[in-house]
Amino acid sequence: MSRTATTAILLSHGQQKGAYMNVGIVGLGYVGLPLAVAFAEAGDDVVALDVDPLKITAVNAGDSYIEDIPSERLRAVLPRIRATYRYADLAKADAVIICVPTPLTDNREPDLGPLDAAAKSLAQVLQPGQLIVLESTTYPGTTRERVMPLLESTGLRVGTDINLAFSPERVDPGRTDYTLRTTPKVIGGITPACLDRVDELYSRVCDHIVRVSTPEAAELTKLLENIFRSVNIALVNELAMLTERMGIDIWEVVDAASTKPYGFMRFEPGPGMGGHCLPVDPFYLTWRAREFHMSTEFIELAGKINQYMPYHCAERVEQALNDASKPVKGSRILILGASYKGGVGDIRESPALRIIEVLQSRGGIVNYHDDFVPSLSAFGLESVALDDAVAEADAVVLVTAHPGIDHAALAERSALFIDLRGVTRGVQAENLVRL
Repeated sequence: MSRTATTAILLSHGQQKGAYMNVGIVGLGYVGLPLAVAFAEAGDDVVALDVDPLKITAVNAGDSYIEDIPSERLRAVLPRIRATYRYADLAKADAVIICVPTPLTDNREPDLGPLDAAAKSLAQVLQPGQLIVLESTTYPGTTRERVMPLLESTGLRVGTDINLAFSPERVDPGRTDYTLRTTPKVIGGITPACLDRVDELYSRVCDHIVRVSTPEAAELTKLLENIFRSVNIALVNELAMLTERMGIDIWEVVDAASTKPYGFMRFEPGPGMGGHCLPVDPFYLTWRAREFHMSTEFIELAGKINQYMPYHCAERVEQALNDASKPVKGSRILILGASYKGGVGDIRESPALRIIEVLQSRGGIVNYHDDFVPSLSAFGLESVALDDAVAEADAVVLVTAHPGIDHAALAERSALFIDLRGVTRGVQAENLVRL
C-alpha cells in the first residue's frame, strides 16, 4: 500500500467521529476490563486480549473479577466483547489500547517486560491506519523511545502510516463518584494527527478530554498525580510516628488542620500504601531522573517512609501487647482487612501482607478476616469468621477498613483493639490503641 493510500486511511479515521469502531484492549485487569465494557456500551466491538487463560474464560462467560464491573453489566454487552489470547485477532482493530502491568523489579527499578512483550507481539500484526495507545503508567519517554521503535520496526511510520499516543489511566478501584466517563482524560500524541485520533477515540467513553502537547507531558502528569499523594501521605505518616512519641493524637491534629478553608489539603496516616500505583509509580520517575544526572531525594525519602510504615505498625502491635503483659510470640492476632483499600479485593502491595509477615516471624499466631479476600495462599491462610475470631483474639488489628463493618462495636468487644486507620478517633477506651 502506498504512503498516499495509508495517509488517506488515517484521514478517513479522523473523519468518522461517532461512527462504529473496532477497539482492541491488551490487558484485562483493573484498567483494561472497565475500558472494554465502556467501549462495548458505546456501541463498539471489542477484542479483549490477555495472557491469563482464566481471565479469558471468565470474560467470555460474563463473569467479572473486577469489583467495579458487576457481572450483570459485563453480560449485558457480552455480544460485543470477545476475549482472546491471540494477537492476530487485533489485526482488524481501528484502535488498540495497551493496559499491561508495569511493576518494579526486586531492586525497585522499572520492569517493562510485559510492555515490551505486548508491543513486540502487536507489531507482528500491526496494520496501516491503526491507532495505538499506551495507558500503562511509566516514565516520561517510554511511548516515544521504547514503544515507537518496536512498532516502526515493521516499516510502518508513526504519523504517516499509524498513530501513537499515551493516555494515563486514572482508575481508583471502588470509587463511585468519579468514573471512567466523568474523570477528565489526559491525552498526548506523537504528532498532531495522533492527538486528534486519540481524542476521537476517548470522546466515545469520556466526557472531558484534556489535550497536552506530547506523550511525555501525559506520562509525567500521571506520575505527578501519584507522587503528590505519596509525598503528602509520607509527611503525615512521619508526623504520626512523631506524635506518638510526643503523646499527641495525630487524628485530632489532622481533624483540626482540616478546618482551615484554604492552603491545606487533608491526608491521613495509615499502615502504608498499596495497590498498583502509589507504591510503584514514584520509582519510575526516580529511575528516569538518574539518566538526567539528578537525584530526586524528596520523592525517594517519601517512598522510604511509606515503605517503613508496615514495620512501624507491627512494632505498634508488639508494644500494645507488651503493655497488656503479653508477648507477640504465642499471642493470637486477628488482622482486619487484607486488601490495600476498603471495598476492593486487590492485595497488590498491601501493607497488611507485610504486617502479617512481620508478626508471624516474631511468633504471633496470625489470622485475618476480609470478605473481599477469601484466601492468602502465600501465608497458607483463609479468611476466618469475624465474630468468633474477635472473641478468641488477644489483639485485633484494623489494617483496612471495609464498608459495612461496625469497627467501633468490634473495638468494644475486643480484648485489645489496635486501630491503624483512625476510624475510632474520638473514642476513649483502655483496650483501644490508635496509630
